[in-house]
Amino acid sequence: MTLRHGFTTGTAAAAAAKAATLHLLTGRAQDRVDVPLPVGHRMTITILESRVDGEGIMAAVVKDGGDDPDVTDRAVIRAQVQRSAGDGVTLRGGSGVGIVTRPGLPVAVGMPAINPVPRQQITLAMTEAMANAAACGMNEKVGLEVEIRVDRGEELARKTFNPRLGIVGGISILGTRGTVKPFSNAAYQATICQCLNVMQACGVPCPCLTTGGRSERFLRQARPQTPETACVQVADFFSYSMKEVGRRGFDSVLWGVFFGKLVKQAQGHRYTHARSAVLDLTILADWCAECGFAPHVCQEVAGANTAMQALELLNPMPQSKVLFSLLTDKAASAARAFCGHDLRVGYMLFDFSGQILHQTPEAA
Repeated sequence: MTLRHGFTTGTAAAAAAKAATLHLLTGRAQDRVDVPLPVGHRMTITILESRVDGEGIMAAVVKDGGDDPDVTDRAVIRAQVQRSAGDGVTLRGGSGVGIVTRPGLPVAVGMPAINPVPRQQITLAMTEAMANAAACGMNEKVGLEVEIRVDRGEELARKTFNPRLGIVGGISILGTRGTVKPFSNAAYQATICQCLNVMQACGVPCPCLTTGGRSERFLRQARPQTPETACVQVADFFSYSMKEVGRRGFDSVLWGVFFGKLVKQAQGHRYTHARSAVLDLTILADWCAECGFAPHVCQEVAGANTAMQALELLNPMPQSKVLFSLLTDKAASAARAFCGHDLRVGYMLFDFSGQILHQTPEAA
């Protein structure tokens, strides 16, 4: 099956801006426009509407995430374009576009969260529209102002990482390629990097990495002094996250995990998703034997269907504390190897109710 590519919020904004510019300068609303992509290709985008709005034109595009939809899939991205006294293009953020309030992002504090590549894409699309209008006999020398808006942007942003990145009031206008590649890991990895950049810029001494929302919630409940800005949900990107932590020179890191992910990390899997990292419970059974579990228990572990089944068997037994310590030691060694330097790696291991099964001295 061929998966359908979509387009970014940056491409949606560029298309809306080009449509509004053409309507303003030629007097004709556009059904679709052809826009440049940052990677050098082009894409034709359907225009939802284009209408007079005050002294300018408002055009809108429905963002399409393709077969990899995210929070912004089907969001309505708008561009309001009007003439200005100066030359060239002046870009602003309007309602539904976030404002940056913390350092560490590619946009300065106080500016709208429209990343550099989409800014260039929007400006280029509008410059093309001005050239098209001039070719049609509209030779007027004109400066233009464009304001990017997002319907329900503030509501959508609550479902993104923007609040913890210090981006308030709306979503970000993003996209380095212009298109959305189905089921790509690139967007998630970019989010991890952004979160770590903000931590570094804000002086966070110890990033707290978790595999999801629930493990993060349990970690912050156990450590109430930990701010949201010190946490990032890295999903299954074990190796990638540790490499990026190392690149930024952090001296310590704290992981909040459940048992199954801990076992995979202890086994040294770079990426811990089930489709690419099979949980080998025979290895776990061998480790159980090292920790003093009875042979019949080790045999049951080797034949278990899931890590949860193995944990339910092992947790009530006194040897479990020794096993948890062995697993966190092995996982920490793998983390340091992926990181590339000898930093402190702490672990907090939770059960699914939020109880701490084990924590290393570094986590205290």
